[in-house]
Amino acid sequence: MTPPPPAYLHTPTGTRIAYRDEHPPHPAPLPPFLLLHGLAGHMGEWNDLATHLLSAGHRVIRYDAAGHGTSTRTPPDMSREAATADAVALLTTLETGPVVLLGQSLGGLTALVTAAAHPALVEALILIEAGPAAAAPDLPDKIGAWLDSWPSPFPSYEDAVAFLGHPAWADGLNWHPDGTGHPRVDRDTMTAAVREPATRDYWKEWTHLRCPTLVVRGAQGTMPASDPPEMRSRRPSNTHITVIPNAGHDVHLDQPAELYGAITEFLNSPRSNG
Repeated sequence: MTPPPPAYLHTPTGTRIAYRDEHPPHPAPLPPFLLLHGLAGHMGEWNDLATHLLSAGHRVIRYDAAGHGTSTRTPPDMSREAATADAVALLTTLETGPVVLLGQSLGGLTALVTAAAHPALVEALILIEAGPAAAAPDLPDKIGAWLDSWPSPFPSYEDAVAFLGHPAWADGLNWHPDGTGHPRVDRDTMTAAVREPATRDYWKEWTHLRCPTLVVRGAQGTMPASDPPEMRSRRPSNTHITVIPNAGHDVHLDQPAELYGAITEFLNSPRSNG
């Protein structure tokens, strides 16, 4: 299934957001999904999972977050408040009704904050390798060093896949006619995006959630194994946890079918709000 070309939304924060709004070939009475990628990522990362969701009858909306992909490259505000405003603008413009809000890594944090601040827009929340605990204080420096290590440009697609670890990451580069791949993200914008999570936690937002929540950790991921149990201890009746084997931080890329199975089990299980 070939994804449609992106559309664009100009948000109240002054950013242009590239998005795709995909409707299933055989619609079912199921909630729509909004998918939020992680730092330095892009909406194409969700291709495999989106195919599963569309085949099941879900409407699927995904977008390049501000500072990523073909959205505004250097927005003035990379806070989670601004990111939440962009997500809400998309949901309200598209008149989705309550959605399943699914985010990975930094996108998961945006999803958490959005669900806490706008409960009427969210039927269920799915966090992949993401939670309310504060990041390490040196995360911005580590992200900056990681981006500085990227070849400039990548000499070939094969080199990009080998360096970045997955074709989906290489697909997120801007490929020039000479065959070289160039980053679509700005270094300082990316470090700005993680500055806030490195200075505070989001436990207050977590305890304000009212929707059923699935926390997904990759068995070889970077989310501390102690985080999901702590999350469930603070919201014991409405927090579900699963670990996907043979998956790292990018669970959606490493094991999309297994992730879809966990999502389906969660949505079909008895759930309550509160």
